[in-house]
Amino acid sequence: MSRFQFVHAADLHLGSPLTGLAGRDADLARRLAAAGRGAFEDLVTAAIERKVAFVVVAGDIYDGDWADASIGLFFARQVGRLDRAGIPVVMVRGNHDAESVITRSITLPQSVHVFPSNRATTHRLDAWKVALHGRSFPNRAVEENIALGYPAAVPGWFNLGVLHTSCAGYAEHATYAPCSVQDLALRGYEYWALGHIHEYQELSQDPWIVFPGNLQGRSVRECGPRGAVLVTVEDGRVRDVERLVFDRARFERLAVDLSGVSEPSAAHERVEAALRPLAPVAASRLILVRVHLTGESAAHDRLCADRDDLAAEVQAAAHRVHEEIWLERLKVETRRPQAEIPAFAAGIDPSALMADIDRDPDFRERAQAALAEIVRKMPAGVADEAAIEAEFDALCAEAQALVLGRLSGRSC
Repeated sequence: MSRFQFVHAADLHLGSPLTGLAGRDADLARRLAAAGRGAFEDLVTAAIERKVAFVVVAGDIYDGDWADASIGLFFARQVGRLDRAGIPVVMVRGNHDAESVITRSITLPQSVHVFPSNRATTHRLDAWKVALHGRSFPNRAVEENIALGYPAAVPGWFNLGVLHTSCAGYAEHATYAPCSVQDLALRGYEYWALGHIHEYQELSQDPWIVFPGNLQGRSVRECGPRGAVLVTVEDGRVRDVERLVFDRARFERLAVDLSGVSEPSAAHERVEAALRPLAPVAASRLILVRVHLTGESAAHDRLCADRDDLAAEVQAAAHRVHEEIWLERLKVETRRPQAEIPAFAAGIDPSALMADIDRDPDFRERAQAALAEIVRKMPAGVADEAAIEAEFDALCAEAQALVLGRLSGRSC
């Protein structure tokens, strides 16, 4: 019985900044910057320890052109480890590291094969009777279905397609090298190693068509475990596809319902209890968590009166659970009970006056322009203008709550 294993990875995005806390803690910023490299280093170690036959990387090894040679040298150092262990690497270029994007190069071991960008070709690994078929991106935007030009399957060999694509479509990612599951299945390959989509997906099991997801989450929009897949092949057929987790830092979202909570101290306790399940995960990696407070609470005004103090209390609660749990951002969307809405002179209800201000077209235009200007002045990687615009209504709600909390005259 012939048997071998290979690792399928994609979207390493080496050199990509991780967003969230870079501007708040220098040591944390350094660790976040190293997370992507550390994840790839762990992948290489796992491949060597498991004595895999080869490693496939389906595009976007780099996040873009190199600012200096350090990223290229790091990648060369890691594939050099695989070369010394007798493990070849086969890869394609994607939209982030297309030939037209990456202007520098470092000589890699001969065991590293990069598919050309002018046409799809076949690369054979004779020792395992594996025929790999692939094509790199010549430029950032490949709009045609290049899968249709992939070579025919080699009879009697294990055929594996390597493709960077938005196969089947995905709203979070640009449409590059579009194709359908049927397009891929008709090539007659046993396995398709895809890249570009950052979430793990099995599009088919006959044949296997897999997105392994990216190796390291880069923002709160990429939550949960990240890594690669280990594929076991027996007698020319895929027998198992196992996810391998390599992320060094993980983003999470946590919603905490404060309904019925009347004191800030009780709110802090409820947040701490909600964070506690993250402790086992934090034992082996950084956790960056976005905490979203909701619900009708009598503590609403005092929680909103000083957002910095509240964020500090939430961070303290996180550190009581585990020192490696960090607050990425705090969103406060609690509500005061209707009976406790403060009234002012002549019985004026300030909440009623502010209720529709965020829907005023002139206000929205001026506020969004001000936000955009603030984001442009912030360091690269610290703020995401698109994400802030998408949460404009939530930001307005937070501002309203803060104003009403201050007007109430009560503080935490």
